[in-house]
Amino acid sequence: MSGAGLWLLVPLAPLLAAVSLAIWRERAIGWLWLACVPALAMVVQPVALLDLPMLWEGVRWGASDDLSRAWLGFTALLWGCAGAFASSSQHDDPRRLRFWAFWLLALAGNLLLIIATDALSFYLGFSAMSLAAYGLIVHQGGPGPRRAGRLYLQLAITGEMALLAGLMLRSHAADGDFSFAAWQALPMDGLTLLLLLTGLGLKAGFWPLHVWLPLAHPAAPAPASAVLSGAMLKAGLLGIWRCLPESDPLLSSWADVLLAVGIFGAVYPALLGLVAGEAKAVLAYSSVSQMGYLVMLFALAWRHPEQLPAMTVVLMLYGVHHGLAKGALFLAAGLIHAGRLPPIGWALLALPALAIVGLPLTSGGAVKTALKDAWHGGEFEGWLVWLSLSSLTTSLLLIRALWLLRRAARDAPAIRPPLAQLLPWALLSSCALLLPWLWPALREPMLHGLYPGGIWAALWPLLLALGLAGVVLKRGWTVPTRLTKLPNPALTLSLRLRRLTLRPPMPVPTVHPDESRWRQRERRWNRFWNASALTLSAWLLAALLWLGWLW
Repeated sequence: MSGAGLWLLVPLAPLLAAVSLAIWRERAIGWLWLACVPALAMVVQPVALLDLPMLWEGVRWGASDDLSRAWLGFTALLWGCAGAFASSSQHDDPRRLRFWAFWLLALAGNLLLIIATDALSFYLGFSAMSLAAYGLIVHQGGPGPRRAGRLYLQLAITGEMALLAGLMLRSHAADGDFSFAAWQALPMDGLTLLLLLTGLGLKAGFWPLHVWLPLAHPAAPAPASAVLSGAMLKAGLLGIWRCLPESDPLLSSWADVLLAVGIFGAVYPALLGLVAGEAKAVLAYSSVSQMGYLVMLFALAWRHPEQLPAMTVVLMLYGVHHGLAKGALFLAAGLIHAGRLPPIGWALLALPALAIVGLPLTSGGAVKTALKDAWHGGEFEGWLVWLSLSSLTTSLLLIRALWLLRRAARDAPAIRPPLAQLLPWALLSSCALLLPWLWPALREPMLHGLYPGGIWAALWPLLLALGLAGVVLKRGWTVPTRLTKLPNPALTLSLRLRRLTLRPPMPVPTVHPDESRWRQRERRWNRFWNASALTLSAWLLAALLWLGWLW
């Protein structure tokens, strides 16, 4: 196999692992996390892009730019750590073979869409990942997972249809070319933009397309929640970034609306998360809130296309930081149910939470500094105060998540969690502190923010949130019952759709034939054919021979 041919191993390794699972069954489970190794190897030692004209014209797989390599690296690392965690946490699950089948298919699709440079390959990987994720959400069974899975599947299919329509319209505008490079210089029309934002936004989970997230994460096993939030949500954002042109008047005119959506989507879901009573639901709302920051980044890029290289770097840093930090928090939620963390474990648990808040010297602090630097000097600088407000709500939300995890730890068994779960989780958690020192792209903005004004700007939202949390705990305030039972319109519509498909509004027609009458006609028809069957057969044979001779 040539060097470029090694790209085939990136999506095929999980599928080959699925074959080994079918052959060796439980004996293969402990090694399935190794399916991510080829992807990590291609990040460390990249090779030339792979042309695959035998599939369709213009298809190329590979990661030739920094954004693709960084996305592939953190995705493979997160899936590998979560896979090693799942091999222990799902060890006693009687349906573990089914879990791993969906897991490997979703992994293959996630890796394929990252290395795809054309829309058809991207759509193939995106669809495989989206549909296989349904099996992970409903895996544990019961009313909650079934309800979350039903809503997710309905929205996933809707998103697939919108995405396919948008990609077809985009390809038609490019005279049948499906390569993302050819789309960068093409103007965008409103219908195509709306379809792409809907199809990819439903997977990205930003407001108001987030309705499936707070239900799916509490229902899914902890490793599945980690990859759903840390890796799969980012696939929609990557698709939006690649499908849209670098500069376009329509995108610029939509920038104000998109910025308002991003700010509201960062603040409002965080407020909803404050009234949630389960740690994984709070973390899910935190993911929705963090997607709001990336929507703001899109608005900045659309209004200032000349700063696209700088915005691309911020997107890359934010994707890596949030993917690893949120994956670590969801794994911690599963780890606490397996046993009691040692004191050092709680310190490791606080690291990714503080990184998401934006504490200096963490990956999140570096990313927030890079985002603010990109924000300054543009037309939206007056909106910067809303970024500070969203930092405050994020701090409050993460404090509540840690408090709920601490409360859940009281009911955990008085044993230490297995080492096979502690090690991959510790690796992901430590990335929040180590990654800025190991990766120059993060180190530069981290050091740039280490001045008195920058440190204070990063610390005051957290300090204020800690003060408010202390007041709440001292006074013994609790969330009002009516706020914990807010209606969910999406669930209502989902249930109505289910009832509509199970019991159509139009009556089903029923046929009651007159058996004696049809029996008489059948006998009359049989007598006719018995009388002339030989003659009719001869005429048919002659006609066929005559037609054959004329041909």
